[in-house]
Amino acid sequence: MKTLKEVKVGDTVVVTRLNGEGAVRRRIMDMGITKGTQIFVRKVAPLGDPIEVNIRGYELSLRKADAEMIEVS
Repeated sequence: MKTLKEVKVGDTVVVTRLNGEGAVRRRIMDMGITKGTQIFVRKVAPLGDPIEVNIRGYELSLRKADAEMIEVS
């Protein structure tokens, strides 16, 4: 499976699975990232961290470590 960390700028993907446990998983879900949600990758910082995405009508910056826990298709 491909993770959000591997998606290129300008691509739109759909969340298929959330990895992680406990507080980390809950924090990701609280940001609106749930199974079936579409995510558009807007920008990636020059050094690769963070990743800026558009989800549910708002912009969100994610660390690479968090993006690695989100499986997409």
